[in-house]
Amino acid sequence: MLVRLAPLTLFQPNQESSHDSLPVGASGRSGLNRIGPDAEDQANLTEACSLDTIQQQMERLEQGIRRLAVQLRLDLAPELLWSVLTDYGNLNRYIPNLVSSRQIWRRDHRVGLEQVGSQQFCGLNFTARVELEIEEDPSRGELRFKMICGDFRRFEGCWRVKHDGRTTQLLYELTVQGKPGMPIGLIEQRLQRDLGSNLRGVQQEAMRRTLAVK
Repeated sequence: MLVRLAPLTLFQPNQESSHDSLPVGASGRSGLNRIGPDAEDQANLTEACSLDTIQQQMERLEQGIRRLAVQLRLDLAPELLWSVLTDYGNLNRYIPNLVSSRQIWRRDHRVGLEQVGSQQFCGLNFTARVELEIEEDPSRGELRFKMICGDFRRFEGCWRVKHDGRTTQLLYELTVQGKPGMPIGLIEQRLQRDLGSNLRGVQQEAMRRTLAVK
């Protein structure tokens, strides 16, 4: 069964808590200091983000498997988005869905990454940890990731950056299956809310880096 979600047309970056999400191939805020744009640049950045739309879809499969896809069209260079996505050790500074992200090894175009996320369910704090193997494919603009070990039965997907000659598409796909006893309904609700924020986090960081070199 395929469930199509309504497009998101407005992003309010401060409406969500920074530590209340699950791992989705990127990470949340960690209290690190960063020199960002001034107030005027920040206002322009937020306004520019709000003009874009996000397309989402979700598929419910057997055994509690959920497959989700989110896409955002941007007026940014694909190389810039790629550099943001592959800044593995700093992902937690600008993508609001994980507590921590740490690169643990690299072998050519394969990277080992540890990520930890925290979520509030019914007043209880739920923490999930995953070790991911990421395969970088710059020629296709793809970062394919798969869980090696962690707190899910299945956790895999792909980031994809593609330029069509006019705009750049940033796509995130995730297939997730919780372990027995995991509240899949609540996980599903949270993922629906948070996946768009992941793309917005990448978008805003890319725009900040563009402003920083001007």
